[in-house]
Amino acid sequence: MTFTVAIVGRPNVGKSTLFNRLAGRRLAIVHDMPGVTRDRREAAASLLGMEFRVIDTAGFEDAHDESIEARMRYQTDTAVAEADVVLMLIDARAGVTPLDAHFADYLRKQKTPVILVANKCEGKAGAPGMYESYGLGLGEPVPFSAEHGEGLAELFDALRPHAEAAGALDFDDDEEDDFFAADPVDDEEIETEDRPERPLQLVIVGRPNVGKSTLVNRLLGQDRMLTGPEAGLTRDAISVDWDHQGRGIRLVDTAGLRKRANIEDPVEKLSASNTLEAIRMAEVVVLVMDSAAILDKQDLTIARMVVEEGRSLVIAINKWDAVEKPQEALQRLADRLETSLPMVRGLPTVTISALTGRGVDKMMDAVLAVHKTWNRRIPTSQLNRWLEDVLSHHPPPAMPGGRRLKIRYMTQIKARPPTFVIFASKPEQLPESYNRYLINGLRENFKLAGVPMRLYVRGGRNPYADKKK
Repeated sequence: MTFTVAIVGRPNVGKSTLFNRLAGRRLAIVHDMPGVTRDRREAAASLLGMEFRVIDTAGFEDAHDESIEARMRYQTDTAVAEADVVLMLIDARAGVTPLDAHFADYLRKQKTPVILVANKCEGKAGAPGMYESYGLGLGEPVPFSAEHGEGLAELFDALRPHAEAAGALDFDDDEEDDFFAADPVDDEEIETEDRPERPLQLVIVGRPNVGKSTLVNRLLGQDRMLTGPEAGLTRDAISVDWDHQGRGIRLVDTAGLRKRANIEDPVEKLSASNTLEAIRMAEVVVLVMDSAAILDKQDLTIARMVVEEGRSLVIAINKWDAVEKPQEALQRLADRLETSLPMVRGLPTVTISALTGRGVDKMMDAVLAVHKTWNRRIPTSQLNRWLEDVLSHHPPPAMPGGRRLKIRYMTQIKARPPTFVIFASKPEQLPESYNRYLINGLRENFKLAGVPMRLYVRGGRNPYADKKK
C-alpha cells in the first residue's frame, strides 16, 4: 500500500521546491515569482525508504468566485480531501502572515491531519518565524530547508505515524536500523514474471487556449486540470496515470506553445521548455488545433518538432461542432498536410469536441493504432525481398561515368520510430530523391502510414554474407 501527502501553503513558500526534493527530480517549475504553480501535480516520492504519493498544489488563496484564484483554490481543496496527511509550509524567514493564520484555521477544521513545516530554516534567520508558528495551533513545526535538503530525518519522523496508519510502512525498528546496511539484492533473485505493461506516454500539445486541458479533463472524466477562457492557464507539464480500456496510459497536459520570438515572460520560457521536454519523452503526441485556425504556422512548427523528435503524432481538431463547412475545412487540412508534412504521409486526423466528448473515443483509437505502427518491426527477409523487387523495377540513377550504384542489403535497426539501414557501394552518391522514394515505398508496402521513419545509407558489404554460406 501507499499513502498520499499533499503540500499546501500560501504562494511562494517553497512548495514546488519541496515537491521536487521528495520526488527526486525537477518536475515542477520553480521561480521566485509567486503563483507559478496553478494545477495540482502528483508524483511518486521517497523519503528514507518510505514510499508515498506526493501532490504539489497552487498557493492558498482566499477566493470562492469564478476567478482563476478560486479555481486554483478548488484544486487545492481537492488535494487536501484526497490526502492522508497534509504538509502546510510557511516561510520561516518571513514569519507567520495573516494568510498563514487564515489557512491554518481552515486546515484545523478539515478531517485530514496536518503537519506544519517551517521552510527556509537554514542558518538562524528562520528561527524567530519557526517559534512564532507554534501559535498556529497545528502542533510542533518541523524545521526544514527544501532548497538545501535539511530536516529530512525530522520530516520522516513526523510522517511515519501517518504512513503506519495507512499500512504503507511495514518495517520495524530493527529493520529500520539495518535499512541502509542491507546487502544488495541479487538480480537473479528478482522475479520478473507478471510485470505490468509500461504505461503509454501520451502528451497533449498545442497553441494556448485550444482546449488541451479541457480534453484531458474529458478523458479523465473529472475536472483534474484548471480550465477557463483565459489563455495560458497551464504552466507545468502535468502527468496523470489513467486506464483506457485496460491499457495503462500516462497522460500529460502541457502549457501552450507560442512563437519563441513572442515569449518574454521568464515563467513562460520555463513552461515552454517543460513542454518540449515532455515531447521528447512522449510515445504518442496529440496536437490539438482550434477549428477556427487549422494548421497555422505555429501548429506546423509544433508538428515538425514532434516528427523530428521521432514521436508518433495524432492531429485532433477541437471545437469541430462550431465549423460551418466541415468538408471544405477537412480538404484544406489535407492539402496543407500534403504540402507541409510530406514526411509523415497518412497522419491520423480526428475531429473532436473536448467540451461535449464528441470524437474523443475515435481519437483514442487513433492513438493506440499509431502507437502500434510506431512500435512495429519488419523481418529482415521481408525487407530484402521487397528491396530486390524495388531495385528490379526502379534501380538507383546512374552515377557519373555511367556506373550504377549497388544497393546490397537492408535491415531494420530499431523501432520507435521505425529505423532502417541500407548498405550500398557508394552511399554518399545515393540521391536524396531516391532515399525519399524508398521511404515512401516502405510506408506504403508495410503499412507504416502516419509515423516518422528514418532511413540511413551505409557503405561496405553485406554484413550477413558469410552467415548465409
